Amino acid sequence: MLVQFGNCRIELCQGDITKQDVDAIANAANSELAGGGGVDGAINRAAGPTLMNETRTLYPDGCPTGSAVATTGGRLKAKYVFHAVGPVWNGGDQNEAQLLESAYRDCLELAREHRCDSVAFPAISTGVYGYPMDLAAEIALNVTRDFIVENNFPQLVRFVLFNDGASGAFARVLESMTE
Repeated sequence: MLVQFGNCRIELCQGDITKQDVDAIANAANSELAGGGGVDGAINRAAGPTLMNETRTLYPDGCPTGSAVATTGGRLKAKYVFHAVGPVWNGGDQNEAQLLESAYRDCLELAREHRCDSVAFPAISTGVYGYPMDLAAEIALNVTRDFIVENNFPQLVRFVLFNDGASGAFARVLESMTE
């Protein structure tokens, strides 16, 4: 699914984020930037050891929840990886929505700073962090739409979703934005 907002596009697809031919990919990282399972593990394996070495060197204290930091992409097609730390879902009363918004916005700001015309995102915080997919899709797509409409940048934001449930949730939200 592809939707145009001015000169920019938001695209939804199902697949492997590590294989995306984009300028940057976002990593659903933990606050220690210590690698892990899921998307984080897949990105680190595909990028090779230079990614983890660079992360440790540049960010020895990690990255706070709701923020993102940049490294090079190692062996990935993407030139950059934006390590975004989303919140753990605790029922919605612990500023989870604001922290998730901030993590996405920081990645989009990093895209502008590093002149990335295309960025691929996973569904941040929806795996082991337990963020409800429908709520996460709404936040991710609203932040992205607002950013690209305001900044006319980046040209392409692709959400690379892991399964049918995630794809369906994101598609419902994106469709409602075009009505």
